[in-house]
Formats: sequence, structure tokens, C-alpha cells
Amino acid sequence: MAEKIRYKQKEKRLTEKHQQPQEEFVRLFMGDDAWQRLMCFEEMLLKRYDLSREMKFPFGNEDGWGFRYAHRKSLLLYVFFEEGSFCCTISINDTGAREVEAMLSDLRPEIQAIWINRYACGADGGWLNRSVTSDEELPDLIRLIGVKVKPKKKVSGT
Repeated sequence: MAEKIRYKQKEKRLTEKHQQPQEEFVRLFMGDDAWQRLMCFEEMLLKRYDLSREMKFPFGNEDGWGFRYAHRKSLLLYVFFEEGSFCCTISINDTGAREVEAMLSDLRPEIQAIWINRYACGADGGWLNRSVTSDEELPDLIRLIGVKVKPKKKVSGT
């Protein structure tokens, strides 16, 4: 089981609020591996949801620019651009927290850690943040998003 971590410095991000980055600049900033991983993640979302993606600067300079992903009008997650990776920010409510607790032992240790170290919101829920550095993390992140918003499309083989 993963352990509680107190503080972690955020990776370098695009924090110039008044200059919305072009997608090509974001790709160069993230690097090819991280960009391809993000596109793979987006494809996984597209198979499950009626997906919309929008460039946003939602919270402030610390988080910077990212994509807001939604199913119709329901927020799925934010993805913030980082140098060499991207950070998934997912909110789970109190009801979803029970579902996450039930599946926790099935998740990768690094994904368990983002639940244990969540920024609390409500009695049991919270905000989960993960800088994604490997393809192996993507299925577990998709499962967490499925707790927040149930998939609307059937995916073959899952």
C-alpha cells in the first residue's frame, strides 16, 4: 500500500495567464513522449464519453494552462501541461470516495498514493493530482474518472 507524502514541488508548467499557448507550443513544451501519452489518454476517454476538450487557465499561476475535459457538461478532469509530463486533476465526491476505497487495492501503488494524499474536499472525497510519466498509469486514471462520471459508451475488451 502507498504511504502518505507531505509535500511535493510541482513540475514546470505554463503559467503565463495572459498568453494562451498554441497546441504546437504545448506539444514542444511537454515533449513528444508526454504528448503521445496525453493523446493516448484522450483516445481512451473518447471511447467512453462524448468528450469535449477546452484550453483553460482554471485555478491560478501554480497550476497554469491545461485542458478541461468534459462529458457533455459534466467535468471529467483537468490536465495541466508539464515539462516532460502532464498532471491529471480529478475531483471525487463523498459518494465516489466509497467506490474508490473499494477498488483501491486493485490500483497501482502510485495511483493509490494520489488517493491517500488527496486534497480533502467534503467528508471523504477530494482532489487527486497525478503527474503522469508512464502509460501503465492510464487505465487506473480512467477507472477513477469512471467513479466521477460513469462511462456512457461500451468499450470492447474492458
